[in-house]
Amino acid sequence: MRKVFFKMMVLSLLSLSAMAQRKAHVLILGLDGFSAEGYQTAKHPNLDKLFADGILSLTTRPVMPSVTLPNWTSHLTGSGPEEHGITANDWTLAKHTLQPIETDQDGYYPSIFKVLKETIPSAKTAYYYNWKELINPINHKYLDEVSFEEKDGYKENYQKAFDFMVKNKQNPTLTFLYSVHTDHAGHGFGWMTPEYITAIEQADVAIGALIEKLKADGIYKDMHILLITDHGGINKGHGGISMNEMQIPWAITGPQIKKGGLTTSFNSNKNTSLVLAKIFGITKLPDSWTGTVPKNVFK
Repeated sequence: MRKVFFKMMVLSLLSLSAMAQRKAHVLILGLDGFSAEGYQTAKHPNLDKLFADGILSLTTRPVMPSVTLPNWTSHLTGSGPEEHGITANDWTLAKHTLQPIETDQDGYYPSIFKVLKETIPSAKTAYYYNWKELINPINHKYLDEVSFEEKDGYKENYQKAFDFMVKNKQNPTLTFLYSVHTDHAGHGFGWMTPEYITAIEQADVAIGALIEKLKADGIYKDMHILLITDHGGINKGHGGISMNEMQIPWAITGPQIKKGGLTTSFNSNKNTSLVLAKIFGITKLPDSWTGTVPKNVFK
């Protein structure tokens, strides 16, 4: 009897896990160059409303150097530059200095997209971006949809991301939706200038419209949503170690997430993929990943 009971319990747990995987929908909102002080200064009612039931960190640390490609790669690979080998924005698969400590058969460091597709084959993945070098470290074969929008545009990609999520609502989905226009406002006019703050507020409007569409479709209630960025800035640049550059927002909300509000627990960009894996119920991760799941995030 005990063996039968144990077997029934195992099957029940596996069934619950499978159900959770089928319902897992994750949207990553990526805004390049979004500093903590920018978050504290700009008006963003839609982000405030979105993450009111979740967790917000304004003390998350980028990896070093505080530049774009190393940090977005760290978000999506659970590791730092010392592991994945991306140390500058000009990295390519064919030309780089530091060798990664692990690669797939195509030479790419393992990303969350690879881990998800290999663990849950029914999962659908999408990658929307408007800075052309951003995708260089990611193996395209683990992406079901890819879209690049030129000239800092992002509105078409927001619509494509919505269409993708609705189309694939019966499958687990991981949607990466990124825009560089906030970073370019910092480079063009200076971090914390009126133009930079306006760029953040414009992104908030676009995010709010997307969330309302997801709510109207009914898919929102099952979604986990993350807000992530790569670095802050000072004057018209970044890459250094000032707190203006090295302190950024990171936020998450969804069914598995605590309603914890503002947290000061340590967090790093290389933790993001570990959080994503936990949402999807993935326990077998690459040995090379060095990130951790930050404290006080999950229920």
